[in-house]
Amino acid sequence: MAKEFILPDIGEGIVECEVVEWLVAVGDEVKEDQPICDVMTDKALVQIPAVHDGVITTLHYQKGEIAKVHEPLFAMNVAGVGSVNDPEQAQDQTPSNDDIHFEDFILPDIGEGIVECEIVEWLVAQGDEIKEDQAVCDVMTDKALVQIPAKYDGVVEKLYYQKGEIAQVHSPLFQMRLTGAGQQTSATALQPSNDVSSVTAPSEVVTTQLPKNGKAIASPAVRRLAKEQDLDINLIPGSGKNGRVYKEDISRFTSQHNTIQPMVPSTACSATANQANTAAPTAHNNSRVEPIRGMKAAMAKQMVASVSTIPHFTFSDEIDLTDIIALRKELKEQYAKDGIKLTMMPFFIKALSLAIKEFPIVNSQVNEQCTEITYFNDHNIGMAVDSKLGLLVPNIKSCQTKSIVEVAQEVTRLTNAAREGRVSPDDLKAGTISISNIGAIGGTTATPIINKPEVAIVALGKLQHLPRFDNEGNVVSRAIMQVSWSGDHRVIDGGTIARFNNLWKAYLENPAKMMMAMS
Repeated sequence: MAKEFILPDIGEGIVECEVVEWLVAVGDEVKEDQPICDVMTDKALVQIPAVHDGVITTLHYQKGEIAKVHEPLFAMNVAGVGSVNDPEQAQDQTPSNDDIHFEDFILPDIGEGIVECEIVEWLVAQGDEIKEDQAVCDVMTDKALVQIPAKYDGVVEKLYYQKGEIAQVHSPLFQMRLTGAGQQTSATALQPSNDVSSVTAPSEVVTTQLPKNGKAIASPAVRRLAKEQDLDINLIPGSGKNGRVYKEDISRFTSQHNTIQPMVPSTACSATANQANTAAPTAHNNSRVEPIRGMKAAMAKQMVASVSTIPHFTFSDEIDLTDIIALRKELKEQYAKDGIKLTMMPFFIKALSLAIKEFPIVNSQVNEQCTEITYFNDHNIGMAVDSKLGLLVPNIKSCQTKSIVEVAQEVTRLTNAAREGRVSPDDLKAGTISISNIGAIGGTTATPIINKPEVAIVALGKLQHLPRFDNEGNVVSRAIMQVSWSGDHRVIDGGTIARFNNLWKAYLENPAKMMMAMS
């Protein structure tokens, strides 16, 4: 049986990814859990495995194209399931159509922030023939009772949940068998958004109509998408029954608008264009334009959100690391025999965790309105890693319960994974405070941008051997590092960050004090 593989959720908040490499080709026989392709999200490089044994029939995207989460990625004939083209099955088929298409109905967004719901009642049964917009089931969220309609005409093949079970948003709810016009409509809707034909000649692909009475029919998720794009959904022609608007209709409307708008520019637009042309440098043959996406796009968005909503202030100091460097050097070879790479980072992280115990405000988070503050018991300390795919900030969970050796093991694991771009989503979630090691590349001071929604971040400068005075007034060489803190001035003041830094600094400058604090 031909079955579409729907690209699942591959990270919190991720809606699309770039196809980096197909590891199979059309016609290849694959096994369950065999890697099919590598895709790059804005956070990591992810490998997509097969969920069945079978043969690949279609690859919906080319290498380098953008695939959408919750849309078909590839199709395959599933082993052990009869093909619809088998003669014995063909005799049992009542439709006169040559092809039958099976499609999973993905439970859409049914309210902001809702990730699951309870099946209250199925209004159809397996084998029932249903029509587009016919109610299929009632589900209960934590806010309301919602009725889920069918998107196409077809026959119910399978119900994935029983009454009373919990269904997950963005997961298959039921399976339909589509035939005839229903199959054609589905195939059109499932085309990747980068299909040129859907942009240049939409009228040849999908029949659309404006909503009756000027009020659009659409799901909450579709309405929210239109609102996010600053579009009046009542002006968007819908391709569904009675003009129902789907996400594909919004994409089509946006594409048409972007194509038509330059043909009839307003005065303001013309002025802007003229200014842009005046300011733009003369084009050269070696110039190129490339899209900003993946991790770079995510970092840009995150940094803008941070600096535009958090009032930053910076505090700098220097730390004498001479004694702790000597301790690390003494222990390094001993732990290397056990395969443990003991760098300076585990000492910075553990000292930071010890200091947080006395200053929990730096391990907190405020809500968007800054009316509530949450203090975290776990010290999930992130470390910025300059990977080949961009900046990643994996975090070490529960540092308050780990020894320096255990922290070192986690630092090694996460650094290796980050540099390969294969950090798991769990390692990137739930950080509470971050360290940025700019000194590994060069530079002494910085103004680090807070990793929102955290409230503090420190940048480590490069290690320098500088002259300093000892207690007797003699000039000696000491290992000095500049550190730069950025704090959220809504909840942290200068005195707090200075006292917190002094305690962190005391642990690093006096290793014996840090060891006693760990006992």
